Formats: sequence, structure tokens, C-alpha cells
Amino acid sequence: MPAVRRIYMLDPQKISPETIAVTFAKTSRSPQSFSEIAAELTEEKSAEFHEKWVVGYGHASVAEHAVLHLAVEGISRLAVETLESNRLASYTEKSTRYQMWNGEEYHVPVELVETDMLPLYEETCRMLFQAYAEALPAVRAIVQKRLPQSPDESEAAWERRIRSSYVDVCRYFLPAAAVANVGVTINARALEHAITKLLSHPLAECQAVGAELRQAAIESVPTLVKYAAYNPYLAETRKALTLEAEGLATNSAGDWCVLSGVDPEFEIRIIAGALYRYGGFTYEQALQVVRDANLAQRQHWAEMLLAGRGEHDQPLREFEHAIFTFDLVMDQGAYFEVKRHRMMTQTPQRLTTHLGYATPRLMVEAGMESTYERAMQAAHEAFIQLEAWNPEVAAYVVPNGFNRRVMLTLNLRSADHFVALRSAPNAHFAVRRVAQRMAADLRQSFPVLGPYLRSNSDETWQLVESTYFAQTAKTLER
Repeated sequence: MPAVRRIYMLDPQKISPETIAVTFAKTSRSPQSFSEIAAELTEEKSAEFHEKWVVGYGHASVAEHAVLHLAVEGISRLAVETLESNRLASYTEKSTRYQMWNGEEYHVPVELVETDMLPLYEETCRMLFQAYAEALPAVRAIVQKRLPQSPDESEAAWERRIRSSYVDVCRYFLPAAAVANVGVTINARALEHAITKLLSHPLAECQAVGAELRQAAIESVPTLVKYAAYNPYLAETRKALTLEAEGLATNSAGDWCVLSGVDPEFEIRIIAGALYRYGGFTYEQALQVVRDANLAQRQHWAEMLLAGRGEHDQPLREFEHAIFTFDLVMDQGAYFEVKRHRMMTQTPQRLTTHLGYATPRLMVEAGMESTYERAMQAAHEAFIQLEAWNPEVAAYVVPNGFNRRVMLTLNLRSADHFVALRSAPNAHFAVRRVAQRMAADLRQSFPVLGPYLRSNSDETWQLVESTYFAQTAKTLER
């Protein structure tokens, strides 16, 4: 008798995530249906299975079937970075573009309690939030003139339409201490790693978040996360490399966007890979065919690969055969959006004030330039004092306006997605500048495939820079 096709949900309201994970795991050796397997399981049997196979024998992939939704509230944006540094998860966080923040919404590290540094820290945070509050109506007034209310538009609708245009600018004041809420969807295997990273972090806040995540998750997956703990390798390697890097400091001047690692044969490999997928020859034979082809033939293949794409279509996976690296400097606000693109390898340097800060042009036009510069100067001076005491804690007082260096290693498929999303007109101008510059550099390096990168054609990175920034890197003395 032929098998009967059935597609159905296992209800997480009736079956725990750990039991669902066991149900799926058992199908590899059981002829029963999923519903029959689940009916025979209890919480105790599921725990025993995970203890034996996941913990005892290391079959960790089973834990990927247990998916949790965690609400994380009131953690600093600095801690958000560590939480969101895990690739295999989904996050939605409080936006600095669409919400306004009040002066009480900042984290006070326990490291500072009962120290002489606490008054300086709190004074700096309060000052930054006060400057933020002062800037909001001033910048809003400029935006209102540029985007006037339509005759048939309500006050509420007008405010919704223009809000991001002025909040986008004022967010440059917000420090990394500002607290946010984050919704996290993650499987138990990735969660265990995330908790381990948090527990191994030098900041007490991150350690506390890790412990509380573990406690919250244990209610749903008691076996799969209970062994998450401090990892000496992660912690000690971080300490050792930090000390090693301090002795290797060099002049950090240079271009803010450097593309490296591009192989002249990347385009050949991508086209050859696509032909290989649908052919019956070896990859080496496909490579040779593309190598021997003239430019017109390669352009023909590129057109076949990309010209028919719809607006939301991704390139074939063969575009992942080209991997390269960008060394970038961008303001912290822009990095907070870049970090969401986890289908790449990101290596951010510690958040400091040493690379100077960017000044949005609207801040100047709103008459807030002197207030902004005083705030950045005060934050820088506070950072220098705190850095000498504890460089990890010092990062909390760094505002979004200061620049940060980050290295991104990605493939052409991931770059196409990033460029399309972050160069769009509704993206923040700081990240549009980054995306447009990356697109321009990639087009030079990929003359056949590069023209198909889907960046916003209405502006260039130079136009974004001149339109939206009064300056991009004003440095301050240490």
C-alpha cells in the first residue's frame, strides 16, 4: 500500500520543545509517524533521551528541533551586541529610529557601584540623554519645514511620516548604556552556545543576562541548556589576545572602506559553478570553459544568471563561491544595523572614542552643533578616564556618533542582499553610505557580475556623505 502524505504541526502548546526535539530525532530509527512517537513520550523519557544522546554522545543537532521564543527586557545596547552575535537566531529589538528614549533608560554596571567612577558615569549618561532630549524638537522643526503636513493629513499621521527623519539624527547622542528590549527566537543548541558566550563575557551585565536566559529556558528545555556554563577557553583567549594586541598598536589612519581578498577568478568560479550544477562535466572542465570564453560570452552567462531576477529573488547559491573581506569604519549607530546581517563573519573592534565621531548635517542646521560637540567631547573625556580603569565598562558611555572599526567577511550572494536592503531609500543614511561604498568597490572588482548588484541607483556613497554629514570623523585628543 503506498504511503499516505500528511503534513501537520506538532502543537508547542501541547508538546514541550524538548519532546518535539525527541520526536523528530526518533524518526531516523522508528517507522512510526511523528504523532505516534510523540504520544508515547513523556517529559521524563524526553529528558532521558537528551541526557544519553545529546549530552552523552554529542548528537547536538537534535537540540535544534527545540525552538524557544525569549523576551529580553531592560538590557544595555552593549549587552544586546553580545546576545545578537549568535548567527542562528532571529532578533527584533527596540529601534532608535522609531522610538524616543527617556533619560532614565540607561544601565548602571555593577562594576561601578561604590567606586569613585560612578558619579562620572552617571553624569555622562544623564548629560547625553539631556542633549538628546534637547535635540529632538530642534531637529524636528527643520524636518517639519522640509516635509510639511498635507492638507488631508492628521497630526498623528504626519508625525508617523516624519518621525524617523529627525529621530535618526538625534540617535547620535545615545550611549551604549541605553537599555532596550529584544525578542529572540532561537533553537536550544544555539541558545546553549549563546548562554555560554554571555557567561564567559568580562562584563557583569552580560554574565547576568546569560544566567537569567539559562534560568528562563530551563522551564522549556531543562536538559538541553542546563550544562551551559562559563567557558575558560572563550574568556582566557579574549584576555590573552587583548594583551597581545595592545603591544602591536600602529597608526590607524587610512581609508574607511578597504576591500581585500578578491581573487581575479571569482567571477569565473561563480559562472563555472552555475554551469556545473546543470551540466554533466567536472568542475575543472567547467572552469576551463569559462576561462577560455571571451568577455562577451561571460557577460551573456551573467545575464542568464541575473537579468531575470525579480525584486525579491536571491541569486543562485553559486554566488557564495566568491568570498572577500571589507575593513570598515562606521559610526556605532550604523554598526548596530550592520550587525543584524549574520550570514557573514563579523569581527568588530572594541567600542571606543578613539576613531572620532560623525556629525549629521541636520544637527548643524538645527543649531545644535555646539551642543553636540560639547556632548561628544564630554563623553570622550569620560571614556578616557573610565578606559584607564576598565576598558570594557568604559564602552557603555560611548554614544552612537563615535566611529567603530569592523571587519566583514562575506560572499557575493550575501553582499547582494546587504547592498539591496541597506542602500534602499528607507534605510538610515549612515548605513546607506556604507552599502553604497561597498557596492561601488565590488563593481570595480567584479566587472561582469558587479553591474547586477541591486543598490539604489538614485544616489552614491559620495552623495550620501555630502548630503547627510557635516563631517564623518572628527578626532579628539586622548
